[in-house]
Amino acid sequence: MQQQQQQRMASSNASSPRTALFFPGQGVQRVGMANDWLAAFPGTARPFLDETDEILRVPLSKIISEGPNSTLTATENSQPAIMATSVMILRILENEFGFKTADRVDVTLGHSLGEFAALVAGGYLRYDDALKMVRTRGEVMAKCSRQACREGGSEYGMVALVCEPDRLENLIEAIHEFLGSASTGSKQDAADEVPPIQQVLIANINSKNQLVLSGSIERINTLLTHLRQFAGHDPRAVRLHSDSPFHSPLMKPAADVMRKILNPKGSGSGGSKEKEKEREKEVVAFPGKMPCISNVTARPFRSKEELKDLLARSCVETVLWWDSIKYLDQEDKVRRWIGIGPGKVGRNLVGKEVGMRGKDTVKGGGVWGISHPRDIDEMLKGLKDTDNARTE
Repeated sequence: MQQQQQQRMASSNASSPRTALFFPGQGVQRVGMANDWLAAFPGTARPFLDETDEILRVPLSKIISEGPNSTLTATENSQPAIMATSVMILRILENEFGFKTADRVDVTLGHSLGEFAALVAGGYLRYDDALKMVRTRGEVMAKCSRQACREGGSEYGMVALVCEPDRLENLIEAIHEFLGSASTGSKQDAADEVPPIQQVLIANINSKNQLVLSGSIERINTLLTHLRQFAGHDPRAVRLHSDSPFHSPLMKPAADVMRKILNPKGSGSGGSKEKEKEREKEVVAFPGKMPCISNVTARPFRSKEELKDLLARSCVETVLWWDSIKYLDQEDKVRRWIGIGPGKVGRNLVGKEVGMRGKDTVKGGGVWGISHPRDIDEMLKGLKDTDNARTE
């Protein structure tokens, strides 16, 4: 089924370089991030944000517009706020500029939280379902973090490590050796005897020289001391603006909640009425309009059941962002990359990996980021200029 989907999408864009649409994750939020869009395109932006408030029954648009920052930064607000702003920008592109996502894009992906916007753009999730899911997920994650602080009496969060590009694999091996985990991605292989509250694990592998650790800050500092004194590594460590250890075993309750949402009761048996109710409850459509890349596997989702499983597991699994970009660049031959959403982190992570080949830009390709209305013209011009380019 997935092969047929990919062939269908490839044929619709046969004359153009393959194009990926990607979305950012948590941390890019800022108060007022939707204001310029509201001012420039009120006919699309205002109804969309009103719909968002109605779906959640929370004045999220006011929090986005006015803050305060402490309220917007709270996980239960920041996650739906980032996703809503990202999807709003895509809706503006579609409604105001005639951008036909299914015709112009070959594959979607999102960094961590951004995966939900990617699934909406790809036709796998309805916006209202995804928004409720993200809000509930954020509420549970925030609760997990508060409980960990109470029980552990310690700080929890995330720390980015930056090393030389040729040292990343050795650094990962050294981290796993210290943590007693043999797996690059799966938290299922973490040492069972260590309770989640004491575990530190790799949350993200973002690029050829950057990864993120998640868990107890005290234990992360112990790990850093070990790496520097005994493992021959001296990575630059940067504390991220997050008080929650995302993509760690502490987030298991969020994964459990996601499984319940994605697998509503009453499915799989009964007559026509029961089957109709099942279809009404079903939140995932498969196949979508185009392939979407999983954060957990760095490959396209292959079935509805796999999508449900991996989307739940993404709460506690490593985000294989670098592997996703390498797969799309080297194997899927994607040459045009469009980042949509607040901030420039996602664009920078993609751009430094695929935007340049030595001193020359990718032939017939490019990396564009749309976080402000002024970015649209450059992206549309770039697509037009490369529409019929021949790429390797």
